[in-house]
Amino acid sequence: MAELELKHLVKVYDNGFLAVKDLSIKVSDGEFLVLVGPSGCGKTTALRMIAGLEEITAGDLEIGGVVVNDKAPRDRNIAMVFQSYALYPHMTVGANIGFGLALRRMPKQEINEKVTAAAKLLDLLQYVDRKPKQLSGGQRQRVAMGRAIVRDAEIFLMDEPLSNLDAKLRVQMRAEISDLQSTLGITTVYVTHDQVEAMTMGDRVAVMRLGELQQIAPPQELYDSPDNVFVAGFIGSPPMTLFHAELVRDSSGTRAIVGGQSLRIPNMVLDARPGLGSVSKDIIVGIRAEDFYVNQEKDRSPLSVKVRLSEALGPTVHVTFGFDGIPLDESLLGSGLDSEAEEEVGRLSGSEGVEGVAALPPRMDFPVGGDLTLWVDTARLHFFDVETGRAIR
Repeated sequence: MAELELKHLVKVYDNGFLAVKDLSIKVSDGEFLVLVGPSGCGKTTALRMIAGLEEITAGDLEIGGVVVNDKAPRDRNIAMVFQSYALYPHMTVGANIGFGLALRRMPKQEINEKVTAAAKLLDLLQYVDRKPKQLSGGQRQRVAMGRAIVRDAEIFLMDEPLSNLDAKLRVQMRAEISDLQSTLGITTVYVTHDQVEAMTMGDRVAVMRLGELQQIAPPQELYDSPDNVFVAGFIGSPPMTLFHAELVRDSSGTRAIVGGQSLRIPNMVLDARPGLGSVSKDIIVGIRAEDFYVNQEKDRSPLSVKVRLSEALGPTVHVTFGFDGIPLDESLLGSGLDSEAEEEVGRLSGSEGVEGVAALPPRMDFPVGGDLTLWVDTARLHFFDVETGRAIR
């Protein structure tokens, strides 16, 4: 096991494309770090630089305190699990797991011992004599992981290893990989575009966009305290409802006005976010789906909306709604959102006003096209600067 540190890593391709910009991350010994973001954000490029499969343009990569920029992949003591299983179809499970050891000319008895131990750990003992075509997708993925385990590597790198599995099997394999990493205690960097995987697996999650690190934090902190509009919209399913509002202060208190509707901001929120005191007028407000209600209580403000879609999911109903409001656009976010990131954020606004999603109680009827009053828990509002897109705290 080893500590991994990325110090101001930069990757520029021959055509001038800047894929990774000044990326600095420190991964502790035994930590499970997840890199997440939309396609093209640079997460896989960063992983390949760690593995030695991509040349580092600038910056330093340290493993165990040693700079390894110029070391070949085989000399970094790293094991990588790819999106494709990359198994040899003509070899048995046991031969596939031990293939790398055989290439190193390790004694056969030692190979057999390592393969048996890995197969036992992965519940593959009964399959060691089978060919990959006789296995399920999940079992093939375990074989690929077994091949990494027997190498006694200091660091595991995983590049979207579950993307080829069906939804139910992905859930099962998420738990298996997490348990395995915890058991082995190996420093692991895991790449995915699936924010559910990121939130459920990582000790910490690093969110990337356009080659830049947006935020790195434990999953719950990332969800509760996003650093900017992109993270707020990307992390969470359903996504956060985000809209442009006007901050008004008068004798009745402080309110966020959107489309003529008023959301009263409690004093405790103002006290907890002193940065709001310097906001003169315009602001971006965010509301999580679970912070909408159908009944009134303290610190809840009404919001009149029109139902656009109602999806009954068993334990909850996801209601997509619209209401009059000022659309968000790239100029309001300072650095702006690329088209793909804007699609990921999703529920910003359109020509018909603001669109959002509420997670509401089951077995309730929300007719499409009907009017609905939602009660917003204003104690849990999120606020962002209209020029930078950064959280106001």
